[in-house]
Amino acid sequence: MESLVQGKLARRVRRGGCGNVRSERNATRRVLTQSDPESRIMKSSTHAGFEQDYNAQVAVDQGSLLIVGWALSNHPNDSQEAEPTLAAIPSAIGIPEAAALDAGYFGPATLAACAKRGIEPYIATGRDPHHPSWQQRFAPLPDPPSEDASAQVKMAYKLRTALGKAIYGARKCTVEPVIGIIKEVLGFRQFSLRGTAAAAGEWCLICLAFNLKRFHTLSWA
Repeated sequence: MESLVQGKLARRVRRGGCGNVRSERNATRRVLTQSDPESRIMKSSTHAGFEQDYNAQVAVDQGSLLIVGWALSNHPNDSQEAEPTLAAIPSAIGIPEAAALDAGYFGPATLAACAKRGIEPYIATGRDPHHPSWQQRFAPLPDPPSEDASAQVKMAYKLRTALGKAIYGARKCTVEPVIGIIKEVLGFRQFSLRGTAAAAGEWCLICLAFNLKRFHTLSWA
């Protein structure tokens, strides 16, 4: 397996009519729901509001567009999600040479998860403008950062290289179509089961359904 890209799919969980309850634990307030207390309130990626969600992850092979790893948690951000998703990739498939991840994954945990597996990470360090000027597009590559530069500065430089642009740019035509097909073609937009274990099992079945559909497409290629 040459490379893969990883993405998240935060899924809204169906709630009953019991409403929300608040609990205090370790001086940190969390918003819970009586219908599924293991889910968490997360910021919606489609509007400015918040929803009761689980955080579902997929690792997608760049060449075949098959899901090679999946994970699910109730963590509201992706900073700790690379490790369980990479660990879910079966050893029989092999270890990818590189991985492209969006800015939400950048951090020591993700860098360490890639380093211990010998995977070269290409992680966005921030949100780039959708319509850069031609001067920005064709600006010459600056000098490499010094050895004592921060990991963020080194990563930003790596993404500006020709190889970095090619690998990270593959996210748009790899993991994004997979998530779009799961939503629009398979029609999966919310979980029917409650609880982390049950939702994880449901997410596994969704990934399996996508792969069966993808295998059928590849068989005709």
